[in-house]
Amino acid sequence: MADYQVDQERPATTTTIIEKRSGGGGAMFAILLLVVVVAVAAFFLISSQSRKDNAVSTAATQVGQAASDVGDAAKDAAGTVKDQ
Repeated sequence: MADYQVDQERPATTTTIIEKRSGGGGAMFAILLLVVVVAVAAFFLISSQSRKDNAVSTAATQVGQAASDVGDAAKDAAGTVKDQ
């Protein structure tokens, strides 16, 4: 009979390597982009509000002038009727 010899290998020891990586600046870029977008939106919102205020002021001035013109026309008409 033959002798069989079985060689068993021991499992190799494992080594765990923990590698820390930086984020690469992606989050910082996203925050910077968000700040720029908010600043631009605020600028346009303020600019738009200013234009609306100017338009309302101009319209009010024109209405006031129209009322003055109507008053002058009424005085002229009253004067014309009185003179007849």
